[in-house]
Amino acid sequence: MDDATLVPLLKRIAKALDRLMPPAPSAPDLDAADAYLWEAEAGKLHPVSAISNVDMTLLRGVDHQRGLLLANTRQFAQGLPANNALLWGARGMGKSSLIKAVHQAAAREFPGRMALVEIHREDLASLSRLLRHLRESSRRFVLFCDDLSFTAEESSYKSLKAVLEGGIEGRPANVIFYATSNRRHLMPREMIDNENSTAINPSEAVEEKISLSDRFGLWLGFHACDQETYLAIVDGYARWLKLPGKKADLHAAAIEWAITRGGRSGRVAWQFIQDAAGKAGVRLP
Repeated sequence: MDDATLVPLLKRIAKALDRLMPPAPSAPDLDAADAYLWEAEAGKLHPVSAISNVDMTLLRGVDHQRGLLLANTRQFAQGLPANNALLWGARGMGKSSLIKAVHQAAAREFPGRMALVEIHREDLASLSRLLRHLRESSRRFVLFCDDLSFTAEESSYKSLKAVLEGGIEGRPANVIFYATSNRRHLMPREMIDNENSTAINPSEAVEEKISLSDRFGLWLGFHACDQETYLAIVDGYARWLKLPGKKADLHAAAIEWAITRGGRSGRVAWQFIQDAAGKAGVRLP
């Protein structure tokens, strides 16, 4: 086959292959919403039109943590130095609710300047890809990972360590990382103990496991609430929903509810309020 025949044939093949190729993914519109969900498989940021959150005034028993996290977030929104934050401790005490409420408050104070991006724990291996999307934007982003923890079989914590502080590129200046966990060091105690007993150099092995939490400059601890705080949370929700009835009766029912659940927390208080509102015929806003 001579060149006069081959060249047109190759051009037709190239055009056919172009038609078969999927279109290149479009750049995400990072001004479209105040919150996004990272879809790791597709490599896309999905805008979230309505964030599921609780107004900050309804979060009781966490005033100190709220003040510190809000101040840190305001600094970040203004382009000032701020720390990655780890919210750790008792279940159901409002760790993830506080992050979303603080973001809501900062977004109202600095409209359009900052967005919340949620990444699931199992998608942390794709974190570097996500940061490439965010790095060039003029907006600022709070990356949020709920219930962050690792097992002995996982190694993705090393990738997270590098991204947070120690990698060549490092964390972009317009990105900060907020995470919640039931564990202060993000790993089970027995996992750290096993390293102590089996490693050639136990102290170095343990340091490798727990140094991830050191990448978070702001540590906020959450502890199980006492009965007074639990009832204050219930009262706050009751006022917000304008529930009918006497406070004494509401408290008695709330205490009984907590006993059946085996403990007190903000989550238990909210579950009780939903039950009480349903029985009273009061709809949630």
